[in-house]
Amino acid sequence: MTADVLPFFVYGTLRPGAYNHDRFLLGRTGAEEDAVLPGALLHDGPGYPFAVPGEGRVAGALLTAAPGRYGELLAVLDRLEEPAGYERVVREVVRSGDGAHLAAWVYLAAPGAPLGPVIAGGDWFRRP
Repeated sequence: MTADVLPFFVYGTLRPGAYNHDRFLLGRTGAEEDAVLPGALLHDGPGYPFAVPGEGRVAGALLTAAPGRYGELLAVLDRLEEPAGYERVVREVVRSGDGAHLAAWVYLAAPGAPLGPVIAGGDWFRRP
């Protein structure tokens, strides 16, 4: 694992407005902006989604840690995501507000993750 200080791209239950956002992120983030992850598909999972590389895009949010909270935020997300079948990788995301391309940590499905059907449109909030 690398120690690079990067923002985090979240696309499921950790997005602002989703049920795990306040539970795990409240007070730990400084900025939260809409963003998309190009080159990925979103799959349904056992109560939460999985992103995998593919021909599509995934809607989500780009989160920047609050001042002095980066290590804590990274640790909380790793403890939550890795046992659930994700692996943290660096990917390029596009910030919706200004179209900027930025490197960010993204939790993608690890090998063997319980992938369900593809979510058309790549947006967990707009799934059927």
